[in-house]
Amino acid sequence: MIHEMVQRVADAVPGSQLEESYGQAQVRVPTERLAEAATAARDAGFLMFVDLCAVDYLHRSPRFEVVAVLLSLDPPVRVRLVAGADADAPVVPSLTSVYPGANFYEREAYDLFGVRFEGHPDLTRILLPDDWEGHPLRKDTPVGAVPVQFKDAREVT
Repeated sequence: MIHEMVQRVADAVPGSQLEESYGQAQVRVPTERLAEAATAARDAGFLMFVDLCAVDYLHRSPRFEVVAVLLSLDPPVRVRLVAGADADAPVVPSLTSVYPGANFYEREAYDLFGVRFEGHPDLTRILLPDDWEGHPLRKDTPVGAVPVQFKDAREVT
């Protein structure tokens, strides 16, 4: 059963779709309305930002999805906001103006997946060196290898 708080979020964002996934409510929103949906969620009582991540669906359109998890403590209700991002230019609005705690999560999604967050105050790499090329969690990124040298077990005395 979808909680009325979640329904208010979906009703406030034109073009959104209310769904249930694995027992949790989610509101799929048009990409350009992600920040608007976050504002509607905050206004509906979802005061706690819990998580944000990116997902790469290599052979699907849109290729990327950004998922933000929000929580209301009173009453205890959780909602996911989901927005797609195109493969060629994965850009979604930043949530940092609504939920400042999204800052480092958005930087991580940018660093590892290459999803850009429009309006982010400091969208720079957070985990990888600045000169790193590419985004390692994209499904089309080669796995690579690091050579490791081991001693020959027969040499040990």
